[in-house]
Amino acid sequence: MIYLASPYTHSDVHVRDWRFREACRAAATLLRAGITVFSPIAHSHPIAQFGMPTNWEFWSQVDREYLARCDALAVLTLPGWRESVGVQAEIGFARELGLPVVFVTPSELDAEDREPPTLAELLQRKPVNAA
Repeated sequence: MIYLASPYTHSDVHVRDWRFREACRAAATLLRAGITVFSPIAHSHPIAQFGMPTNWEFWSQVDREYLARCDALAVLTLPGWRESVGVQAEIGFARELGLPVVFVTPSELDAEDREPPTLAELLQRKPVNAA
């Protein structure tokens, strides 16, 4: 199973909603390609609507548990991913666990003229040491 990391926290609720939709779109594309994927944003955004915190401090332990059950981390490189405290921590957690870390651009998942990458193609990418 792939853990799909993407930025979420932002002071503007519209940015958070857009990031949620983009994470869901990417997860759906990967699922259609036969890749079992877990998106913490797709999972937690609806839950947060019921008075739960939206900050990384709250979700870090929960997400660490999810990541420990995955085989790899894929970072969806939405704007803000490099600055995201959560994404950077997830990359660190994955590396601590010895999991492959790969980067996926939104454009490669949205391309209508080609199929999205397969799991094998994602995992064959060279790991990136610096985020």
